Amino acid sequence: MLAFIGGTGLTQMPSLELVGEHSASTRWGEASAPVQEGVLAGQKVLFLARHGNPHVLLPHQVNYRANLAALKNAGATAIVAANAVGGITERCGSGALVVPDQLIDYTWGRDSTYFDDRSGPVTHVDFSWPFDTALRLQLVDAFEQLQLEPVNGGVYGATQGPRLETAAEIERMERDGCDIVGMTGMPEAVLARELELPYAMLSLVVNPAAGKADREITMAEIEAVLHRGMDAVHAVLAKLASMQE
Repeated sequence: MLAFIGGTGLTQMPSLELVGEHSASTRWGEASAPVQEGVLAGQKVLFLARHGNPHVLLPHQVNYRANLAALKNAGATAIVAANAVGGITERCGSGALVVPDQLIDYTWGRDSTYFDDRSGPVTHVDFSWPFDTALRLQLVDAFEQLQLEPVNGGVYGATQGPRLETAAEIERMERDGCDIVGMTGMPEAVLARELELPYAMLSLVVNPAAGKADREITMAEIEAVLHRGMDAVHAVLAKLASMQE
């Protein structure tokens, strides 16, 4: 069953016909919220609000291990995660929808593996390509069927938060090759890999990253972009759901 993780601006899916909920309790603690099961575009899907509903958890406070485990326990077979990000490179301007194909992890101190039990085997997962290629291509296809054009590919830089980055940090990230910056892509992506769940990301650029605008960006502007962009996100996720067999 396809599962969606909603970030800032997507704490619920208005078009989801709810049929039930799954427990938020896992071996790794409580997930951000119960996993919702519902029907979207004629297909059964799962939905989890990453930051809780209402939005109460900061990025570093999210129990990513519990979230991914709760989805797996509820029957998820693949995950598409939505998030709001800052744009670094020119092609990732405000309002752009990005389907990244790589990431760089700048986070620290987060519980980032299921394999930290000393009684178990030492396990290392291949993370060369952090996003599942087939699922990414399906997501891009959903855009094309709606006659929308995403930024296909790009590097997501995951920072610790909750503060925003400095202009110097963004300059460094751009030199590193990052196109967008967010705070929730890791360890979410690698935990999905450890659970053998195909994982792809849909990122809405809601503001220029630090130092990338010639004026101060207001919260009103960010919220306006978020409101407009989430309509497209909803449409793409619904189309993707309809494409599942």
